[in-house]
Amino acid sequence: MNKVSTLLIASLFSTMLVAQNKTSSDHSTAAWMKNIPESEVVEWRRHIHQNPELSYKEVNTSNYVADLLKSFGNIEVIRPTKTSVIGILKGSKPGKTVAFRADMDALPVQEETGLEFSSKNNNVSHACGHDAHTAMLLGTAKTLSKMKNDIKGTVYFVFQHAEEEAPGGAQEIIESGALKDVQAFFGMHVLPNYPVGNVGILPDAAASTTSDGFTLTINGKGSHGSMPQLGIDPIVVGAEIVNALQTVISRNVTPGEMAVVTIGKFQSGSAPNVIPDKAELAASIRTISQPTRELVENRIKTIIDNITKAHGATYELDYIKSYPAIQNDVVLNLQAKTSAIKAIGKENVFDASRMTASEDFSYYNKIAPTCFMVLGIGDGVANHNPKFNLDEKSLKNGVKAEVQVILDYLNN
Repeated sequence: MNKVSTLLIASLFSTMLVAQNKTSSDHSTAAWMKNIPESEVVEWRRHIHQNPELSYKEVNTSNYVADLLKSFGNIEVIRPTKTSVIGILKGSKPGKTVAFRADMDALPVQEETGLEFSSKNNNVSHACGHDAHTAMLLGTAKTLSKMKNDIKGTVYFVFQHAEEEAPGGAQEIIESGALKDVQAFFGMHVLPNYPVGNVGILPDAAASTTSDGFTLTINGKGSHGSMPQLGIDPIVVGAEIVNALQTVISRNVTPGEMAVVTIGKFQSGSAPNVIPDKAELAASIRTISQPTRELVENRIKTIIDNITKAHGATYELDYIKSYPAIQNDVVLNLQAKTSAIKAIGKENVFDASRMTASEDFSYYNKIAPTCFMVLGIGDGVANHNPKFNLDEKSLKNGVKAEVQVILDYLNN
C-alpha cells in the first residue's frame, strides 16, 4: 500500500471514529425512524414463519415479497431467478449503488416451538431465522421507499433463495447479471444468546468459515469374526483413518488459526461376529483461509489413500467443497459500526466473534466488497434447532441499522 492510500484510509478511519463518538448520544433522532413499519414487520415475519418453503421452492414466499415491494411505491421489482426477488430503489440524485441481502428459505426441520403462528407445513420450518431477515429487509425497503428524494444513488434489496442448500442461491443470482453494478454488499443474520436488538460487527477479513466435507466408503473383504486373516476389516481401516485425521489440525495448521475436522458419521457392520465388507464415513470441515482450506483437503486425501492401501482395502471418496468464508471489508466494517451506533446507540453495538458457521453471502465478494453483521435476539437455543425462536422486539433495531447503513454508504 502506498503512502497516499495509507493516509486516505487513516483519514477515513479518523472521520468515522469521530462520527461514532458524536452519534453515540444522539441516536434515534432521525426523522425517518418514525416511518419504520414496526407492526407490519412483525406481521410479515409471522406470515412467512407460518408458511415456510424449502430451498429452491420459495414460490409463495417470493411472490409474497414481490407483491409487498410493489405496494410500497418507488421500487422496481425484478425476478433474477424463479424464486428470488430484487427490489430496486433509484434515488432522485445520482450516486453509488449498494445492496442489502436477506435470505428467504426454510429448513427441513419439524417445528417444536408451540407458537400460535407455527409452521403449517410438516417437516419444514424457519429454524434459522430467515423469516426475520426477510421481514426486516421489507421494513427497510418500505422505510426507504418514502425517502426517494433524499437518496443519492441506487439501493438493491436482494431477497435471495436457497441459502441453506449448496450450491446456494447467491451463485444463481450472480450469474443472472442482475447485481453486476453493485459496489458494496451488506447482510445481517439473527443469532441467539446476544442481547435483544444489539448489533454485532463481525471481524475484518474472515467473518465466517468455509463449509466443506466428504463422504467415504471403505471397501474391505468380509469374513467370519473367528477367521480375520481371511478378510480385510474396513472398521479397523476406518478407525485408523479417524485417528490419523485428528493430526491434520494439530500438526499441520498454524496454531491459533481456526480450523475444524469433525467425523460425524461412521457406520459399518450389523453383527458382532462378522467382519463386514465396507464402512461408511462422513465429515464436516471448517477453515477460514484458502491456503489452509487446500492444505486440509490435501492432507485428508493423502491420509485416506495411504491408510487404505496399507491395509489392502480400496475406497471411494467424494470431497465436497461448499461455501467459502465471508470476507468482511475493513472500510465497510468500520462504516457499518459507525452507522449502527448512530442508529441504535453505542451501548447496543458490539464487536462480534467470527461465525463458525458458513454462509453463501460470501459469494457476493466476487462482485464487490462485503460486510456481514449479526443481530442479537435474546437467550435461546441455537439456529437450526426445532425449538428455535426469537424475541420480535429485536426486529426494529435491525431495520434501524439496515436503513442507516444504506444511507451512510450512499452519502459518504
